[in-house]
Amino acid sequence: MPQNVPQKSFGGLKTLNYDILVNCIHCGLCLPQCPTYALTGNERSSPRGRIRLMKSVADGDLNLSDVFVDEMDFCLDCQACETACPAGVKYGELVETARVQIHEAGREPWFRRMSKTILLGWVFMRRPRLHALASILRFVDRSGIPSALRKSGLLGLISHRLKALESLTPKMSPRPSSDILASVLPPLGPRRYRVGFLTGCIMDVAFADINIDTVELLRHHGCEVVIPPAQECCGSLHGHNGDRRTALKLARANIEAFDDETLDYVVMNSSGCGAFMKDYGHFFADDPDLAVKAGRVSKKTKDITEFLQETGFSPSPKPVDRFSGRKVTYHDACHLVHTQKISAQPRELIRSVPGIDFVELPESTWCCGSAGIYNVVRYDDSMKLLDRKMQHIRSITPEILVTGNPGCMIQIQHGLRQEGRHVELMHTATFLRHACGI
Repeated sequence: MPQNVPQKSFGGLKTLNYDILVNCIHCGLCLPQCPTYALTGNERSSPRGRIRLMKSVADGDLNLSDVFVDEMDFCLDCQACETACPAGVKYGELVETARVQIHEAGREPWFRRMSKTILLGWVFMRRPRLHALASILRFVDRSGIPSALRKSGLLGLISHRLKALESLTPKMSPRPSSDILASVLPPLGPRRYRVGFLTGCIMDVAFADINIDTVELLRHHGCEVVIPPAQECCGSLHGHNGDRRTALKLARANIEAFDDETLDYVVMNSSGCGAFMKDYGHFFADDPDLAVKAGRVSKKTKDITEFLQETGFSPSPKPVDRFSGRKVTYHDACHLVHTQKISAQPRELIRSVPGIDFVELPESTWCCGSAGIYNVVRYDDSMKLLDRKMQHIRSITPEILVTGNPGCMIQIQHGLRQEGRHVELMHTATFLRHACGI
């Protein structure tokens, strides 16, 4: 791995136990839980196989070969293997460290490198740039050009990747949530908590309505909501895709923005962002200037479902007309269920809503194929995973599907649209806001 890391180490921000990694190669309990292994049946496309590759690189027995690069790129980083691992191996940290090595060596596939340079390295680094891009996309969408190109089939003739990119680009909200929401919003009743809220990047410009739903739900729950103007993108997309330097730069800005002793919690509505901010304390544990601040922010960070379940959420006692008698299911976002270990809380909240018919989604914890920018840079592989998810959705015919991550929403909506299937897709915060009658 990186040159300044001891040889018998996979590196990362915290060195993991080498003996545990060697032992896990002989285990294999993770294999049935790995979506890419299920796709190929190839040992090297499993967590165990990839760890073997990483060990070979760390020991100097293998260079950064095309096979190594492709396998680290093929991995979804869904971390289902961590849930299955009896030894507690932090595989997500391993594969992300491998991607740092690949990124710093300039060995990434050209399309991934270009996507990261434009989107992650420039657009997502500053809110005005993201807002400017959103304005352009909003204008183009209103012009009718994307719809005309889609109907003509021209995009597919020009480029398979271009067609995939267009189909997975979410519609921009009329206005970013950060332009709508005040920096401090009072509770709708007596104040119980003072919470910070991250408006995010994609959530801010493409899911502004969900951000607003989340804030209104929190206010209804007795929260004074603080939205620090100095906040930035959380850095998760950068961190998961090998650009650790940029990820830590963004994390530092958010630590300074949210390290407010008056905040009881920092509440998140995007599972990937929440998982990454909970790791800030780990990232900066050895930083004398930021360790204490980062630890405080991480400890306060809660997913919206985690926060509401712990603090006593109550929906409207009477069935809401919009939900009464409707069949509802729930899809687990990977970085909520596998990384943050949050599974029971959203289900308990949904089940608490009177008048609904809750049905479990088979393989609800199996990745839908979104995985950050995976469905753009590895479109064909992501669609195979989406097909598996859609088969399970068809099997239970839900009327409402609830989930807690924007990437999952974009991916599953793409699948529903392709099949012409009418299922109302809702973020957990939106569902719970309506359940409160607000």
